[in-house]
Amino acid sequence: MGIGLAFGLATCAPRAPVPPEYPHPERLAWAEAIDWDAARAEVIALAQAYVAVDTSNPPGNEAVGAALLESVLTAEGIEVARYPFAPGRDNLVAWVRAASPVEPPLCLMHHIDVVPADPARWAVDPFAGQVDAEGYLWGRGALDMKSTGVLEVLTLAWLKRLRVPLRRSVVLLAVGDEEVDNLGVRNLVEEHWADIGCSHALNEGGMGVQGALFDDLTTFAVSYAEKGSFWVRLHAHGEPGHGSTPLDDSAPVRLMAALDRLEGRKARAEASPELFTLLHAVGERVGGIEGAVLRSPGLTKALAMGKLMDHPLSRAMITDTLNVTGFGGGEAPNVVPGSVWANLDMRMLPGHSASDMLAELQALTEGIDGLEWEVLQDLPAEVSPVDDPVFEAVTRTLRVMFPDAAVGPLVMPGTTDSQVLRAHGVRSYGIAPFLLSQDALRTMHGDDERIHVDNLARGLEVMLRTVLDIAAADGRVAAR
Repeated sequence: MGIGLAFGLATCAPRAPVPPEYPHPERLAWAEAIDWDAARAEVIALAQAYVAVDTSNPPGNEAVGAALLESVLTAEGIEVARYPFAPGRDNLVAWVRAASPVEPPLCLMHHIDVVPADPARWAVDPFAGQVDAEGYLWGRGALDMKSTGVLEVLTLAWLKRLRVPLRRSVVLLAVGDEEVDNLGVRNLVEEHWADIGCSHALNEGGMGVQGALFDDLTTFAVSYAEKGSFWVRLHAHGEPGHGSTPLDDSAPVRLMAALDRLEGRKARAEASPELFTLLHAVGERVGGIEGAVLRSPGLTKALAMGKLMDHPLSRAMITDTLNVTGFGGGEAPNVVPGSVWANLDMRMLPGHSASDMLAELQALTEGIDGLEWEVLQDLPAEVSPVDDPVFEAVTRTLRVMFPDAAVGPLVMPGTTDSQVLRAHGVRSYGIAPFLLSQDALRTMHGDDERIHVDNLARGLEVMLRTVLDIAAADGRVAAR
């Protein structure tokens, strides 16, 4: 098993999943009018074209990606606006409006920019949009997150083609600069929100990972919150000198001593009620002794938390993390510099403060002279409630479309544009309806990023059904 609970006891077969019922099945009937074979070819072709647009950030160049999406949307008769926020860098917003809305709009958001890719390290051109003989689409952004963006664009197209009556407008937000400074979404929130006004947003997060907790189980952890992001540069100052003569009070020695103390920091586990909801869903699928433990918060605390702490991914779900991400200050090998520094990336659970974390670090390094703490970023955790109809619609659709998977809420260890929207009062949830192996997941931000085209075809149906559940009007389906 992956990080399953190794009690040395045999487990029973997994429980047979019981798919949930939709409270308004007529909303989903619109999806029955689609030729899904033709839709499959369309989503694959658009994903290839989108991945082939190089929007590496820096510099971004999101205007080129926005132009591609604009051409697709305007061909469908969908209302589109472009909002530049820097030279060559555009956000794109598109609307399928409800004739008589009874609820605020729903936003479907993704980012156009991608992290850089070094072609020398890839097996293929990262911007060729190539599909191989096994059906994998290769390219930077194939997972993060142009694939999801294509699902959103074509969901709007199908709402328009089918003339679905809506009880709330559906708005596409294709934004720039998510990978660096979130400038795109900040521009929309600060300058254009009167044109948008969403109460809820669906964004990245919620991928189905195979073997994340148990080898034979896929887990969809739908993000409802993100950990706070606290970045600090730890400076160490000391006596400079010649490299031939080691000094006990040099800046490098002090920095190494401080980092050694920080490396010994004991992370404290803290499980939220929402995490127990996710683990309960896992227990329902696993069955047996392990399933019984996971369905009980008390037993989980007593018996399973240690196992969760053994794995980096699950440990990040339940602790405040600290990671050393870079160094600087010295260049010449024969010179002891007077100052050196290390970057520290810390992610904190909801309810935990940066000031408490900094006080903890300072206490750990007490007695080491010459240290200076420079705060680079302090973004507190933002949370959207899980007792919300939109969150329930997302998880319900995933349980219907992937009946063998465990589905539940999760605090994302990383940071996305949802953090900005949540701070603005927008309830934001993650859905990227793909089934991924752990090996495939590791290609995100790495070499040879890729996604199987079956994920794109199935993902479009999941996204459209989710949006229909959230936004389609009630009542009988109109004649088409």
